[in-house]
Amino acid sequence: MDNSTRAIIFTRIEKSFGSLKVLKGISGEINRGEVVAVVGSSGCGKSTLLRCFNRLETVDNGQLIVNGINLSQLTVNYNQLRQLRTQVGMVFQQFNLFPHLNVLENMILAPCKVLGKTRKESTQLAALYLEKVGLFDKASSYPEQLSGGQKQRVAIARSLCMNPKIMLFDEPTSALDPELVGEVLQVMQQLAAEGMTMVIVTHEMQFAREVAHQVIFLDQGVVAEQGKASEVLTNPQSDRLRIFLSRFKPL
Repeated sequence: MDNSTRAIIFTRIEKSFGSLKVLKGISGEINRGEVVAVVGSSGCGKSTLLRCFNRLETVDNGQLIVNGINLSQLTVNYNQLRQLRTQVGMVFQQFNLFPHLNVLENMILAPCKVLGKTRKESTQLAALYLEKVGLFDKASSYPEQLSGGQKQRVAIARSLCMNPKIMLFDEPTSALDPELVGEVLQVMQQLAAEGMTMVIVTHEMQFAREVAHQVIFLDQGVVAEQGKASEVLTNPQSDRLRIFLSRFKPL
């Protein structure tokens, strides 16, 4: 398989914070158009791995290539970093919307400032993606006027305005009330059906089994199990994964 079919390649990557080694030489590949769920207990390295994929964290050792950009080197030049940030969108747990800007202003800020689009072009993009997530009527609302689920859908739409090649989701439903989780997962499911390359750190096991092509189970900084979602989550091979899955409702 040539590299043009692979969105992310990581080989024996390591990451430490002081004396704490969080990623201990993990490897894997994520193909274009593939949805990958990263699962595991708190503190196992899931979010750190995701943050390495968009250079919010740097790897200490190993090789990491994201959308053709080598992130293994200690220094990445400005143009490469700018290219990476436009091609890789990220949705966080806590929405990260600017509270002093309404929904529309939140969405057009990056296309105008980073992509150099006109306000008119950016507004048209914002309208398109607000319609996509079912929030076209909330363009003039401020974040404090939205529910948690609506805020997260706006955050997803805001990332889509950058026309990313890859979307990263860091536990996007963990801060939501249970009744609001479904509306966010529905948007993500739609993106998956449209062929968006997605890496999702999640505790939503049923969603992972239904939507993800591949599951990576991290345990204490290593890949303890990896494979097709339907197989890994229904027929785990390791005791550690069986114990982890036993905490959730039967699949």
